Amino acid sequence: MRLVFGIDFSSAPSLRKPITVAALGWHARRGAQAERLELLDMATLPTLLDFEHFLHRPGPWLAGLDLPFGQPRSLIEAQGWPLDWPAFIGFFGSHDRNLLRDVFRAWCDARPVGQKFAWRVVDRIAGSSPAMRWTNPPVAWMTQAGMPRMLAAGLCFPAHSHPCPASNGYRLDARVALEAYPGHMARRITRSSYKSDDPAKQTLGRRQARQEIIEALCTDRLGLGMCLQMRIEWARLLESEGSADLLDAVICGLQAVLAARSPDWGLPIDLDPLEGWIASVPPSLK
Repeated sequence: MRLVFGIDFSSAPSLRKPITVAALGWHARRGAQAERLELLDMATLPTLLDFEHFLHRPGPWLAGLDLPFGQPRSLIEAQGWPLDWPAFIGFFGSHDRNLLRDVFRAWCDARPVGQKFAWRVVDRIAGSSPAMRWTNPPVAWMTQAGMPRMLAAGLCFPAHSHPCPASNGYRLDARVALEAYPGHMARRITRSSYKSDDPAKQTLGRRQARQEIIEALCTDRLGLGMCLQMRIEWARLLESEGSADLLDAVICGLQAVLAARSPDWGLPIDLDPLEGWIASVPPSLK
C-alpha cells in the first residue's frame, strides 16, 4: 500500500475554514482484484504553520494539492519576473501582495471584456480559474502562500522538474507533490453544482450531486480502473458536508494516483515547467 494525501488548500486557513487533508491508501491490483483507493483518515490544518509541519512528515508519500503550482508564462514574461520556476516561486512568495494586486488589475484593465486574464495552458483545458485570479476564488494567493512552503520542505515536483523521478518511480523517502483540481473530475460525473461555502446555498440539489459523485467514484463509473473505498460513516460525512472540502481532498488524492500510475506522470511532452500541469488532465486534450 502506498500512502497518498489529498489536500484542499486555503491561503488563509482558520478554525472555521481549515486546510483539509484526506489520507488514503493506494492498493495495487492483485490478480482479479481491482485497484482501489481507500480513505483511511482525515485531518484539518487551521494554520499555515500546521501546513508546514505536515509537509515535513517522513516519506514516502504522494500528494495532490488543490492550488496553482505556477502562474501564466505570458504574465511572468511581461512583468520581467524570474523565468526559472524555483526562483519565480521565491520571488512571488516574498512579493508584497498589494503590489501584486496592482499588477493583476493593471493587466486586466488594459484588456477587453472576455480577455481580461492571462491563462496557463492547463487552466483553459481543465476549466479551472485563471491562476492569476486574486479574488473569488483568490487562487493567486494560494500560490503565494503554499508554494514557497512546499518548495522549502524539499518536496519533489514532477511537473516542474524539481527534482523528481524520471517517471512514476519513487525514491525510498520521496515526498511527491502534484497539482490537482477536483472540479475537473467532478464535472466528468455531473455538471450540477455540488458545493458552497454559504450555508444558505447548501441545498438538497447540491447534496444529491455530491452523492452522485461519491457513488460514481466508488463504482468506477468513469472507467478509471480504480474504485474508491471508505467506511459508511465517511461516505455519509462526504455527502453531508455542504462545503465539500473533504470530498475535494479525496478527489485531489485520486487525481494524484491517476497521474502517478501513468508513464512520466501523464505530463505533456511539450510541458512548460514554469506553468506546470494539473494531475490527470489528459495532454491529448491540449
